[in-house]
Amino acid sequence: MAHTVDFEDMLQEILKRGTETASKDWLDGIEEEYGSVPLIFQKMSKKPEVLLSHLMYKDAIFETSSIDPKMIELISVAVGAALNCNHCVEYHMNAALKKGATKDEILEVVLIAGSLAQAAVLADAYRIIDVGTTNGCGASCEVNAVKLKKNED
Repeated sequence: MAHTVDFEDMLQEILKRGTETASKDWLDGIEEEYGSVPLIFQKMSKKPEVLLSHLMYKDAIFETSSIDPKMIELISVAVGAALNCNHCVEYHMNAALKKGATKDEILEVVLIAGSLAQAAVLADAYRIIDVGTTNGCGASCEVNAVKLKKNED
């Protein structure tokens, strides 16, 4: 069940401890809970305000979600797979396992992600191929900033 995040308390705690200490503590908590700290968080920590604002945003999404934490991690695995982000898949796979997911569930979400990613590749390719046989590809080419000349046949 979704609940609220008390930003005032969170901000007061950051102010009390200082951004560098709060940033380090947050990363320590991530490492303790998930077993590692993603590279992007490590790099963001060089600017604690950036890291803290990112983590507060991320936490606000997850903490107020009505979706089960295990399912959030499974969705994250699928998105990471579809985006071809190996580090994302590995991190969220481990997080999903820690939240009770099975290897079979992880394989299923990867198969779903792969199916959707393949469909997106095929759909884009077919639209581009169709440009050669029609008078244009319509709004999708404009949205994707594809500028192709019309055939002058």
